[in-house]
Amino acid sequence: MEEEDSKIPRIIEEDVHGGSDLQGVGESKKKKKMKKKHWMGCLRAESDESGNVDLTVDFPGERSEPTHLVVMVNGLIGSAQNWRFAAKQMLKKYPQDLVVHCSKRNHSTQTFDGVDVMGERLAEEVRSVIKRHPSLQKISFVGHSLGGLIARYAVACLYEQESRQDLPQNSEEPKERIGGLEPVYFITSATPHLGSRGHKQVPLFSGSRTLERLATRMSWCLGKTGKHLFLADGDDGKPPLLLRMVTDRRNLKFISALRCFKRRIAYANTSFDHLVGWSTSSIRRRSELPKLQRGPVNDKYPHIVNVEAPGTSRNHEEVRSETNSNGSNNFDMEEEMIRELTKMSWERVDVSFRGTVQRFLAHNTIQVKTKMINSAGADVIQHMIDNFEP
Repeated sequence: MEEEDSKIPRIIEEDVHGGSDLQGVGESKKKKKMKKKHWMGCLRAESDESGNVDLTVDFPGERSEPTHLVVMVNGLIGSAQNWRFAAKQMLKKYPQDLVVHCSKRNHSTQTFDGVDVMGERLAEEVRSVIKRHPSLQKISFVGHSLGGLIARYAVACLYEQESRQDLPQNSEEPKERIGGLEPVYFITSATPHLGSRGHKQVPLFSGSRTLERLATRMSWCLGKTGKHLFLADGDDGKPPLLLRMVTDRRNLKFISALRCFKRRIAYANTSFDHLVGWSTSSIRRRSELPKLQRGPVNDKYPHIVNVEAPGTSRNHEEVRSETNSNGSNNFDMEEEMIRELTKMSWERVDVSFRGTVQRFLAHNTIQVKTKMINSAGADVIQHMIDNFEP
C-alpha cells in the first residue's frame, strides 16, 4: 500500500469505483510536535493495486483499528461529494471509531439505472470496503433521498442469518448480520419511502392530480429509476419494486434486513421540499402528520421542529376505515407500504427551514449538499451525529 501524510482537514479522495473512505490512523514521530494542536493528528491516504483509496485519521502515537463502518449514499444525479460535509463532521467527533465510506458507485446518470441495479452495485461496493478493513465489527447506513431506497435494497442483498443447526445449545436466536457485521443505524434523509406516485407526494405538483398522472406517464424520462419511484414498473406481471421491497422475498429479505438494525431514523422536511413530500419521507399517513410547534424542540438544533420516539403503526383494523373511504376495492399500494414498513419501529425527526433563505433548497439543505448554499442544514447533521453512538 502506498502512503501519504497530510494535514487535516482535507477533501475526501475517491477510489476508482467512486467510493471514498475515512478512518483513523497514527502519524510519524517526526511530525508529532507539529500536529499536537490538530484535532485528529494526521490524515493518510492508502491505495492498493486496484486503485482503491482509504483515508485514515487518528491521534499521534499509535495506529487505530476502527470497528464501525458508516456507508453514506447519495441521491438522484448525486455523487460522493454530496456527503463530504457530513462525513467530515462525523469523523471529527469519532476519529478513532469509524470508517466513513461515501459511496459513489451510483453517481450522475448512473442513478437512472433502477433501484435494484444500484442496490446490487452498492452491496458489491460495501463488500469490498469490508474486505479492506478486517477490524470492522459494526455497520450503519445513511442515505439521502433516492439513496435511502438504494440502501434498503443493498442491505437485503447483504443480509445474513445464522443457521439454527450451527447454533450451540441453549443459545439465543440466530444472529442477523449485514455483510457479516452487526447492523446498528439505518438513517434516511428526505427519502421517498412510499414512492412519488401518491397524491401530494411530490409537492412540486401542488396537489394537482392531472400533473401527478402526467408525471407517472412520463416517469420513463428518469429511466428505470423513474418507473420505480412512480410505481409504474409492473408491466412484467410482478408488483412494483417498491411494493415488493416491503416484504421478504424468496432471495431478498427486505424487511428482515431492515428490522435487524438497532435503530431506524427518518429525517423529513415538513415544507419547501419540492421533490419529496413530508408523508413519504417520514413514512406516515397524511392524517398522522403532527401539528408542529412554532419554535425548535432544542435551541441547539434550530431547524428540528419535532422528534418522535420509536413507535409502531396503529392497528390494521383502525386504519382500514381510512383506506378506500370511497368504497372502492382498489388495492392501495401506498397504504400497504406504510402498513408493512411501520410494523417495525422508526424514530422520526421533522425538519423545517421556514424563515431561512435556504428553505427553497430544503431537499438539499437537509443534507448540506453544498456548504456554500445549504449551510442552514448543519444543525440537522449535528443532530444526527449527536444521536449516533459508535
